[in-house]
Amino acid sequence: MLCNNSGGAGKIHRARHAFSLVELIVVMVILGMLAGLVAVRTRGYLISSKQNAAKAEIANIVKAIETFYADQGRYPTTDEGLEVLAEGTDTWPDGFLNKVPRDPWKNSYEYVSPGTTEPYEVLCLGADGREGGEGENRDFSSESLDGIDA
Repeated sequence: MLCNNSGGAGKIHRARHAFSLVELIVVMVILGMLAGLVAVRTRGYLISSKQNAAKAEIANIVKAIETFYADQGRYPTTDEGLEVLAEGTDTWPDGFLNKVPRDPWKNSYEYVSPGTTEPYEVLCLGADGREGGEGENRDFSSESLDGIDA
């Protein structure tokens, strides 16, 4: 673009086509903060969805145990565990479960017979795989499913 100045000679002004290093760093910091915020919020949803999946799986295991009881007239023993539900019987050749499930954290569900207040108890020990805990490490039990929002 040509401009006339008081001397009468024309000067060429060039338009700026690049960002400064400071501008690039500011943009990168803002994007990093936004990405961190999204990651924190998404993690909460991920934990909640895994807990809901564990509750639903426990409910399915409980249905299979009750079907086993109706068919066999007894509950599986602690020694038999959940594995007996995947084995076929004369009346249920494919078994009561297709396979022995694992919780969303890839841990085995625990089975105890007798349970604390019921004839049996199915437990999911949460992300840490140990009894007790809060948040992501929270345990779920078939005995307390009614009191938990699924």
